[in-house]
Amino acid sequence: MDMVSTAEVAAGERFGFWRDMHSKLWTPLDLRCSSQVESGFEAQVGISEFGPVQTTLITTMPHSIHRTPKLIRQADPDIFKVGCIVRGGGAMTKDGQHAEFRVGDMTLYDLSHPYQAQFAPDLPVSQLLLLRFPRSLLPLPARDLRRLSAARIPGTQGIGALASQFLLNLARHMHELSPPDTARLSTLALDVLTTALADALDTRSTVPPHARQRALMAQIRAFIRNDLGDDRLGPDVIAAAHHISLRYLHKLFQQEGHTVAGWIRERRLEQCRRDLADPQLAARPIHAIAARWGFTSPAHFSQAFRSAYGLSPRQFRQQSATVRAD
Repeated sequence: MDMVSTAEVAAGERFGFWRDMHSKLWTPLDLRCSSQVESGFEAQVGISEFGPVQTTLITTMPHSIHRTPKLIRQADPDIFKVGCIVRGGGAMTKDGQHAEFRVGDMTLYDLSHPYQAQFAPDLPVSQLLLLRFPRSLLPLPARDLRRLSAARIPGTQGIGALASQFLLNLARHMHELSPPDTARLSTLALDVLTTALADALDTRSTVPPHARQRALMAQIRAFIRNDLGDDRLGPDVIAAAHHISLRYLHKLFQQEGHTVAGWIRERRLEQCRRDLADPQLAARPIHAIAARWGFTSPAHFSQAFRSAYGLSPRQFRQQSATVRAD
């Protein structure tokens, strides 16, 4: 992930740098902020390429963004953006309609039409995940998408909640992703967005079945990762949360060569392995680390860990400490 920060610029020039960067990297936009904020302005953006999808994570102090008719005439890149509030809040006005957004809420930006967006002025910092992609990649009617543009897609219910969890988890882990990871996630990200937007339009039949299935799997994985520490997490809970049958859930994982329980166990073991290698957690008991990630039986955890990695948890922790010392 590439990072750009105003910290690299003299204090009095930071907002001007931020405004120019937006127009040069993406599309002409008019950014504005109060003189009080401008004097101490700070912001940063992380940028990753997910195939045809460019993903940016913006952390910023309050300001507003204006896409005017004049700027559209200068450049109309024929792209959409989908935004998800990760921290703080924001608002958008388009065609006289105003919508406010909280953490987890999503919206569609159509850069071919004027709009005004704003990061919450009463909060010191907000964070926004933006996914930019050619509009041709969305297999949805253009007329309907224009109706959805700038509307609030709640991240608290139904498909919107599942898509929101996927995007929030993506924001949390962007800095960990390697180029092969981002390549694999590009199709999933588009499928999740397509399904969420189609659901908001109530036109789910326009989404190809294979795209709906991939999007559902991405949402299920995000749900599992988010709840790994809950020892009650299992196939029945996952199926109920996604409104599918147990049989269908097992079929989805079998098609990828996994079992549901096995995939959960692998993810839990990965997290335990990471914590055991973390020097900052060296004083934390092994059984506490196991319990944190959903293993209720120390003996079962030790057996599963040895089976996966060829060492007991204690041996692995000692080996990691020796490697760091060398």
